[in-house]
Amino acid sequence: MSKKKPGGGSTIALNKKAKHEFYLEERFEAGVALEGWEVKSLREGKISFMDSYVLMKDGEAFLFGCHISPLPTVSTHFVPDPTRTRKLLLHRKELGRIFGAIAKQQLTCVPLALYWKNGVVKCEIALAKGKKLHDKRATEKERDWDREKHRVLKTG
Repeated sequence: MSKKKPGGGSTIALNKKAKHEFYLEERFEAGVALEGWEVKSLREGKISFMDSYVLMKDGEAFLFGCHISPLPTVSTHFVPDPTRTRKLLLHRKELGRIFGAIAKQQLTCVPLALYWKNGVVKCEIALAKGKKLHDKRATEKERDWDREKHRVLKTG
């Protein structure tokens, strides 16, 4: 179920809609501040990136809308919040670059993937620009054409 990344980690979840909905400009790797039950749920793969986004607030980055389903073994006296806001851990220079791009170039910041790296959960985020409907169609047409070219070259 999990795929190996070139850096030695394994992928927990991918945001497959991001490449379809946005032009991805610049990528960053961020740590994620998690609670213990969330880490256990991530090991089981109980995560959904649907409708999640990154918001810059007070000079910090936060992951909104990411749903981590709690395991049934979570303590009975603790009520977990599956869609709580999670803080993303980035260097100050990276935060400044992201904040500047969002403010000046009117880009948005989207999460692309969640993966393990040296036993720590990392989130890959990207600065992105939204695609229009005709751009999505052109991308799909280009992908189909590339697939057809490979078929023709393969068969000779």
